[in-house]
Amino acid sequence: MSANVQKLILHPTVARFATFVMDTVIARQIGFDGLELSATKLDAFFAAGLTQEDLRSYLDGLDCPGLGYLPDIERNDAKAASLFADAEKLFKMAAMAGAKGVQVLTGPLDVRQVLDCQSEPALRRDHAFLKLDHKDQITLCASSLQKLADLAAPYGLVLYLEALGWSPVNRLADQLEIIDRAARENVRIVIDYWHCHVSGDTPDMVAKIDKSLIYGVHFCDSNPYPGGIPIEPVLRDVPIGKGVINLKHWTDAVKATGYQGWWSAELFCLRQHQQDSLVIARDLYDLMVEHIR
Repeated sequence: MSANVQKLILHPTVARFATFVMDTVIARQIGFDGLELSATKLDAFFAAGLTQEDLRSYLDGLDCPGLGYLPDIERNDAKAASLFADAEKLFKMAAMAGAKGVQVLTGPLDVRQVLDCQSEPALRRDHAFLKLDHKDQITLCASSLQKLADLAAPYGLVLYLEALGWSPVNRLADQLEIIDRAARENVRIVIDYWHCHVSGDTPDMVAKIDKSLIYGVHFCDSNPYPGGIPIEPVLRDVPIGKGVINLKHWTDAVKATGYQGWWSAELFCLRQHQQDSLVIARDLYDLMVEHIR
């Protein structure tokens, strides 16, 4: 593991169709400091009969800053039980792995819900969150995050918030207000270049964030964004470094805060997912070294 203050962490999307074990192999062979964990990959690992002891053995020596992800934190009323049941499962999984945090998302995770509400408002009966005024959406997310943080605390976990670009709660200002109103010490933000970009945030806005609030960074790219509801599979189907996001500007903005911590490259390029994951990971590692270190 590197002694550098900026840790380069392998994201499970780099080798999207690889197993958790292969992620650990790739991380070590390339020289990443650690691995951001995928709950989906760990579910498959445990379903195959492998144990916590096996899990810890494969992770030995790798830093695990977090596990993703808990979606739709705004779930309430009849859906609240599913939110907290999902949270407990992820918190236990993170603790088993020795991960330090769990990623939580504002929703809805399914962008089709947002598109449906724009095109056919009558269908909004199933999308109560989207019916709320913005201030009430913030209030609901903050209340849920506070409760989740209290559940995570006994596990020693940090919750790192990521607002999805198509969510009505998607701006950096929204996230910082949610964190402030949640008023819990174990809540932070993850700076995701793509979600910030399509939400209208800028590197200058990032540079003004209190570094103590930043838990991690998702280093990523985008195809040209024409406006409207961002469609992630289309916009993120590009090799990192070949899109329209100025990686240097965004990275310099994060560094301007004084942040020192972990950086993880999220990859959504369909072609690269079908190529040699070791080669792709090595190229990404080199790109991250160039910009981050």
